[in-house]
Amino acid sequence: MQFLVFHLGKDRYGLHTGQVVRVLPLMELKQVPGMPGYVAGLMNFHGRPVPVIDLCARALGTPCAQHFDTRILLVDYRSGGASHLLGLVAERVAGVEHIEEPAFVEAGIAQETAPYLGKVTSRNGLILQLIDIDQLLGPEARAILFPRGGEAVT
Repeated sequence: MQFLVFHLGKDRYGLHTGQVVRVLPLMELKQVPGMPGYVAGLMNFHGRPVPVIDLCARALGTPCAQHFDTRILLVDYRSGGASHLLGLVAERVAGVEHIEEPAFVEAGIAQETAPYLGKVTSRNGLILQLIDIDQLLGPEARAILFPRGGEAVT
């Protein structure tokens, strides 16, 4: 299987490439007052507003650093039977790695406050943890970002 590898702070994470629609350069976002701190804003994607989440702010409590290779990962977010576009700011996007599914194991740590943190694997002495984007947002955040179900991905 193919995984897009990136960093949040000093740690490595990955997303299954089947969930990634596009990898975009970091761009200026439209700020939306009153949003949770991890909502980076709205981006314009071919004339369509797309909410953007800062993964570092969501996971670590501090915004992603603006490195040369900080990117917006446009993903297919599934919720309530619908599919939506969602942008994710991630640091140091490193590229794609091929990793067989059996190489991933449970982390062995209860992550009740972060259900989006998935299985882990170790390669070359480095741990890579998967992000389950479908678990990234709780019901309240989904209601804010995708009111009335939002527009489905077409």
